[in-house]
Amino acid sequence: MKNIVVENWGIIPYREAWERQQRLQYQIQSGERDSTLVFCQHPTVITLGKHEDWHDILVPTHELAANGVDLVEIKRGGHATLHNPGQLVGYPIFRLTDFTPDLHWFLRKIEQCIIETIAEFGIVGGRVEGLTGVWVENERKICAIGFHCSRWVTIHGFALNVANNIGEFAYIVPCGIPDKAVTSVNAELSRGNKENVSVQAIQSICQQKIISHFS
Repeated sequence: MKNIVVENWGIIPYREAWERQQRLQYQIQSGERDSTLVFCQHPTVITLGKHEDWHDILVPTHELAANGVDLVEIKRGGHATLHNPGQLVGYPIFRLTDFTPDLHWFLRKIEQCIIETIAEFGIVGGRVEGLTGVWVENERKICAIGFHCSRWVTIHGFALNVANNIGEFAYIVPCGIPDKAVTSVNAELSRGNKENVSVQAIQSICQQKIISHFS
């Protein structure tokens, strides 16, 4: 069985989490520690991926600053995305040579873990051909996923909307896709008049799914 360390960073500023991720990646690359699964939440922040498509930002930067929204440019796949409290962020910083040295395989595996996680709450998630992440009814994105890999160790991860303010996604074109909506676990549950769930409840199931798939 592969050993996976699990860490919970709580609510942490994105920039601090990014620095900690990079240190972890180096330690795992050098063999100092095992693959590590991090869970956390972030204060509201917009991140721009390697495409650096500023057209994805729909409001002036001074307005973002006035609303306390940070803006960070980073090296990862994908376009602009948004993190905010109530969203479960997962950073699986894994040494792929311990599993399968294939980033595409890894991404699909994480997608499957998310699909199985939300299924536990009666939400049917799936994939959209040509796109990453997890979707509901092929129209509403519930989980964004983006990775970077160096020396077979992954960095970045997934952002599963649970109880966060979906209205803040109006600041951007989420993941560069203008014709798709954003949803959350609790938004989907409310459609069926079901009781809301906590981020902690989702995290517990998600951790089980990932450990099961990668052990």
